[in-house]
Amino acid sequence: MPADTVPTTQAEDDARALHDDGHKIAPGEIAIGVVIGRTSEFFDFFVYAIASVLVFPKLVFPYLDPLTGTLWSFAIFALAFVARPVGTLIFTAVDQAYGRGAKLTIALFLLGGSTAAIAFLPSYESVGIASALLLALLRMGQGVALGGSWDGLASLLALNAPENKRGWYAMIPQLGAPLGLIVASLLFLFLIDSLPAADFLAWGWRYPFFVAFAINVVALFARLRIVVTPEYARLFENRALQPAPLNETVRSEWRVIAAGAFAPLASFAMFHMVTVFPLSWVFLFTEDSPTRFLVIEAVAAAVGVGAIIVSGLLADRLGRRTVLGFTAAAIAAFSGFAPQLLDAGEVGESAFMLLGFVLLGLSFGQASGALSSSFSQRHRYTGSALTSDLAWLFGAGFAPLAALWLSSNFGLLAAGAYLLSGAIGTLVALWLNRELGKAIG
Repeated sequence: MPADTVPTTQAEDDARALHDDGHKIAPGEIAIGVVIGRTSEFFDFFVYAIASVLVFPKLVFPYLDPLTGTLWSFAIFALAFVARPVGTLIFTAVDQAYGRGAKLTIALFLLGGSTAAIAFLPSYESVGIASALLLALLRMGQGVALGGSWDGLASLLALNAPENKRGWYAMIPQLGAPLGLIVASLLFLFLIDSLPAADFLAWGWRYPFFVAFAINVVALFARLRIVVTPEYARLFENRALQPAPLNETVRSEWRVIAAGAFAPLASFAMFHMVTVFPLSWVFLFTEDSPTRFLVIEAVAAAVGVGAIIVSGLLADRLGRRTVLGFTAAAIAAFSGFAPQLLDAGEVGESAFMLLGFVLLGLSFGQASGALSSSFSQRHRYTGSALTSDLAWLFGAGFAPLAALWLSSNFGLLAAGAYLLSGAIGTLVALWLNRELGKAIG
């Protein structure tokens, strides 16, 4: 439906009135909106992930041993990734009926509301098993909202980037991941360091979820400022970034969707191997304090920011397919020795995290929007959203659960084998999909 015929909200009308100045849209302006949106989403992601290790096993599963409680916590963690495609289905219909601005407003308030509600989660001691059921429900609410929060800006950025800067602009959305991790890690670090353990577990852990809600509200208005203005509405239409029925998109574009979902497996498996999983291993199986590891994690994430930026420079010089292929091979090599470093004390943990974030940044930096131009115009917007959902589901959704279960039963080398499988998946996808190679080369 054309942008000027759908119903609008007051927030959209205000944004249009404030910013309807007829200026030419620059890729840098789109990039700002992308980074703000992605950072807010990843902050939510990491607040929940850290709580899954440090809080929920004790709060929700105190009747289980720490390892089993963490595994159950990671199982609930995965529900958001299962629910994301459902969110895309629901909010595609909202987008078609009411427009992108209304969709984004509803989705981000659902995300913020679900996140803030977790801050009020009662303990098992208060309500029994209902605590776990409520947590699962709210986690699925986050997943549905994440599916609906797709705004098309990453695809718009990729399509409007200069021909010789595609790799550079492709890495920009990925900066949100390490930036969100840095803020979440430092916030938890401050609370753990400032409060007695009993107070942190009773109420201190809840504050990051309130902060996440506030950041979501700020991100909502920052993104609305972009997506609902007339200049962007016309640009979305000119680039054919309009919603299409999901079933029609899958029937027509399933090959491109499959390629896009499996090509970044190495990056997404690596994502959780150096963010969520190591915190759980160190917390459960070593004597190291979580505060010290959160410092290591924040420093390594800062290194990851630099590596993501470098990935853009390398991709424009060597080709995105080449960068993805070489980094997948490097991740395969990393999987053979690096996980054991987590049992080698502070020096080993630091080496694992720093080297891991370098490889993650180089690979993850080029894992966004690679196939936007491969979709037909009619299905580009919906196809890109669904591809993102499936890539996260297959590549990352169950990674913390699988890695912790494998390593606790068969040793850290088994977690490396899991990571190796993701690297092999990427290499096979790059080798089999010639269209993919042309699209990102």
